[in-house]
Amino acid sequence: MPPVLEPMDIYSEARAGMLSPTVRNYPARVYVPNSGSNTVDVIDPKTFRVIDHFAVGRQPQHVTPSYDLKTLWVLADLGDSLTRIDPATGKKGETIFVKDPYNMYYTPDGKYAIVVAEREHRLDFYDARTMKLSHGVKVPCRGVDHMDFAADGRYLIASCEFSGELVKVDVASRAVLGVLKLPGELHAAHKGTRVHHGGGKMPTEADRMPQDVKTSPDGKLFYVADMMADGVHVIDPERLAYVAFIPTGTGAHGLYASRDSKVLYCSNRDEGSVSVIDFATRKVVQKWTIPYGGSPDMGGVSADGKVLWLSGRYHQEVYAFDTNDGHLLARIPVGKGPHGLCVYPQPGRYSLGHTGVFR
Repeated sequence: MPPVLEPMDIYSEARAGMLSPTVRNYPARVYVPNSGSNTVDVIDPKTFRVIDHFAVGRQPQHVTPSYDLKTLWVLADLGDSLTRIDPATGKKGETIFVKDPYNMYYTPDGKYAIVVAEREHRLDFYDARTMKLSHGVKVPCRGVDHMDFAADGRYLIASCEFSGELVKVDVASRAVLGVLKLPGELHAAHKGTRVHHGGGKMPTEADRMPQDVKTSPDGKLFYVADMMADGVHVIDPERLAYVAFIPTGTGAHGLYASRDSKVLYCSNRDEGSVSVIDFATRKVVQKWTIPYGGSPDMGGVSADGKVLWLSGRYHQEVYAFDTNDGHLLARIPVGKGPHGLCVYPQPGRYSLGHTGVFR
């Protein structure tokens, strides 16, 4: 793993404008996978217009930058495929077979791509260069889908949305180190399904449904968005112990650190808002509400840190928020069921995957 250059801020090399020479000449684009229409829309962030559109495998979920920053992968979990995008041109490339790629991350040393095979209950380790399967890890939970890594890369913590748990895995040995059941009681109103305003139903065993996971800048805490708890859990990763809860809004879903590492953006999908959490105080300091409603999901922060881009999962649109005051710069029509969009290029030395976790 590349050395941590600033121990109190693992995101120090992803500051505004700190583009790697690898990506410096790539055109700025926003790549939007439309899960319901099996397509990708490409947005020019300067004009807020869709400039390209192409078909991919069945139910594309996320667009993931490769560890070496040279490739974007469209993950189609029901299509069991990855489709390559060349970020130098923004054009679609080859499609390869990969089993159940709901999400994908990279080990901090760049050796393996970790395919999050949600329906298979596995984390599958692929050779990052050849994308050939090396080995798999069965996880003792249901609905594994998002993760992040310790500051020193020793372990990962992944969310398991359908069983309301977190699982900790040693990266080198691939051993499961522990499972944390998030606190909460079974409630008749929640048990079995959670109905969103878009009409979708998600199976769940409890009143917890953890989603995105982010490491704090100093590496001492992990933040976990929870759609059922309507807020963010704070976890001590070393002890795999519960620390606190931060209420944000209905359907807390995606988590993104600001370019200056001072705040964490949390999309509240079921109430059409974004909560801004101060890392220092662990309190919500702002809430941005989408005019006339929306369903903000996954996305990323622009290279200059001035715009937060999020997909509108149930509204067939993409949102661009001004990070200075949270006002909506644009809402852009796209395909059906937009999900894990990728803003590219972004600053950073290497990618740990998802829609862009850079260090």
